[in-house]
Amino acid sequence: MFCRLRNRQVDLQRSLCDKLAGHTRAVSGGCGSSRFDVSERRDLDAASHLDETTMSDIINFGSLQLRFLQSKDDTGGSVDIFEMTLQPNARMPIPHYHDRWDETIYGLSGVSTWTIDGKQNDLGPGESVFIKRGIVHGFTNRSTGPATCLCILSPGVLGTQYFTEMAALLSAGAPPDPAKMKETMLRYGLVPAPAA
Repeated sequence: MFCRLRNRQVDLQRSLCDKLAGHTRAVSGGCGSSRFDVSERRDLDAASHLDETTMSDIINFGSLQLRFLQSKDDTGGSVDIFEMTLQPNARMPIPHYHDRWDETIYGLSGVSTWTIDGKQNDLGPGESVFIKRGIVHGFTNRSTGPATCLCILSPGVLGTQYFTEMAALLSAGAPPDPAKMKETMLRYGLVPAPAA
């Protein structure tokens, strides 16, 4: 039974990645937006919740939680896929860009706001944005409830290591050290955006 469920999860995730790659349209600033029909949403929900026991390790940043579904280690560097839940008022600590991978973000529940190349995009369930490499981006949850999205990095270059290190820096009990955060980001290929 486990193998059948695991294979179904992988097939659904591949299908989602194919749909996102094929249906996300580029617009100015390297951002895209797309909607999927209800059956595709059900497939995504099924894929993200089939195997809670083996994929339940949560990386906790306090107001932000990540749960990896596939990592670069699982996919031979092809892709990183994780669910990200933003609590109300959560935000990306440091807006940044990267030049080695693209990101696709697919809304699962709630509404998050993604600032991509200076343009704000509200992302709700069934909507997606595409963040091309080299484009500065950040996010926040301005709503009163949690917002969850599926994040797909292609190719997969971060894995869980980067997020685990950043979570440790942010939860050390003292205010985070900006120099250590910047050094960690740069080591993994994330370039902090210049202060506005």
